[in-house]
Amino acid sequence: MSNIKLIIEERAANIGKFMVGRLLPFRQKRMVGPFIYIDHMGPVKLNERENFDVLPHPHIGLSTLTFLFEGSIMHRDTLGNEVEIKPGAVNWMTAGKGIVHSERTPEYLRDSPLYMHGLQIWVALPKDLEQMSPAFSHIEESEIPTWNQGDLQFKLIAGEAFDRKSPVPVFSKLYMLEIKSKSKQTINIGNQLYGESGLYILEGAIESEGNVYEPKQLLVARDSTLCEFTMHENSTIYIFGGEAFPEERFIDWNFVASDKVLIEEAKQKWMDQTFDKIEGDETEFIPYPTRD
Repeated sequence: MSNIKLIIEERAANIGKFMVGRLLPFRQKRMVGPFIYIDHMGPVKLNERENFDVLPHPHIGLSTLTFLFEGSIMHRDTLGNEVEIKPGAVNWMTAGKGIVHSERTPEYLRDSPLYMHGLQIWVALPKDLEQMSPAFSHIEESEIPTWNQGDLQFKLIAGEAFDRKSPVPVFSKLYMLEIKSKSKQTINIGNQLYGESGLYILEGAIESEGNVYEPKQLLVARDSTLCEFTMHENSTIYIFGGEAFPEERFIDWNFVASDKVLIEEAKQKWMDQTFDKIEGDETEFIPYPTRD
């Protein structure tokens, strides 16, 4: 029997300026471990008259993980952080009881063509930390654990696996790994993983039990400890997952919680515009979406 329980294809979703490929949530699989939302952003080329401008918007009950392959984003938030996100770095923002942030093209790039490509991820917080104070960390690419195994290159973007620990300050038992292959080879890494596990193919292909899987597919495993597959040459994959929470999580727009009351309170607070404002980015905002 195949160890692949579910295949999730990227589905087009509009985030304003351009389309993204949505992977999670999915109607048959709302979460993989604590990972509750994953968008594959781009690749897209913005001309000199276009900019990546996600206006100020709120979050509760989650941590955001932004990981770029190409491009640059200026992150600003209501804690006073102003950080440029570049490819390979990990931008980790924990909303807790509430935070507002914006994501924009940096000023020095606003009149230039720009490629944008990356992953936008939400990781739900454990129930006892959903109302924690918001926090922010920015981890440079040089700080991320990276190692080679033959023609394979591993990078532990977040969490714990392979007896290593990423400096990203996560709040539950999880992992997010990047694996790049130079040649075709079989990999068995199951005993290094735990909980629920998903494998996303960015480029190249993998084979499992006679089947070939290609980019824009998320493969959800039946058992993370039976994770064996063959990577084709010049492939890049991301494996993520961890221990699932015992409680259901609800999503409404940018809000995540185990209790719908918390979502309703945050929604009203945003509609009343009583969240804190971002210094230097106080005037514009994304309104709560109305549904006809």
